[in-house]
Amino acid sequence: MKKWFSTLAVIGAALIALGLTPAHAQEVPLDAAPDSADNFASLQHGAKLFVNYCLNCHSANLMRYNRLTDIGIDPKEIQANLLFTTDKIGNTMTIAMRPDDAKTWFGASPPDLSVEARARGKDWIYTYLRSFYRDDTRPTGWNNLVYENVAMPHVLWELQGVRTAKFDTEVDEKTGEKVKHFAGYTQVTPGTMSPVDYDSAMADLVSYLSWMSEPAQQTRKQLGVWVLMFLGILSFLAWRLNAAYWKQIK
Repeated sequence: MKKWFSTLAVIGAALIALGLTPAHAQEVPLDAAPDSADNFASLQHGAKLFVNYCLNCHSANLMRYNRLTDIGIDPKEIQANLLFTTDKIGNTMTIAMRPDDAKTWFGASPPDLSVEARARGKDWIYTYLRSFYRDDTRPTGWNNLVYENVAMPHVLWELQGVRTAKFDTEVDEKTGEKVKHFAGYTQVTPGTMSPVDYDSAMADLVSYLSWMSEPAQQTRKQLGVWVLMFLGILSFLAWRLNAAYWKQIK
């Protein structure tokens, strides 16, 4: 029986590792994503980027358009600028592309992004969105430093421009195998945004993805502060009441 449970534990640990660690991921330092959770202008810009660039292939089935009012976007603006023709403001953020078609075109079905920020982490997504480079050996013509051989094309290339990656090759003294080391990017053609503006736009997009993964997170944090204050006051009153009670008994 113990051996059976041990086997299950090993299998479970392996499955978790496979689920959390991309098969093609490289170990690269992650850049810290700016925190704009309280900046409505940043969240609104990120929402527009998400609808215009991400929602063509990726769905957000746990998010409704009308929740965008929570970050200050007027329902009329949502209706006019962020909805597709057949959508209604109360609908969830679904896409028309079928999973089978997506797998045929890209080799894998694009994941739903409702809670992707919680699954991957803001720093991972922020670095990932800024790590695409041109690679003619890939079917899409693009590759990514954070997620090597990723099936996703660089849909934001017009904003960032086209660039290639430089790699230095060294021979590992222990194994004798050739190891590639990233040596920087080369900008081939400029984008419609400067590098600073592009990084800022990606920070806005990541902030929106983080907010979308838990729209009530700010309310939860504020409520938590009030609960702690209440418990602190209640503890103080209980302490003084206890002291007064035992004083009478003595």
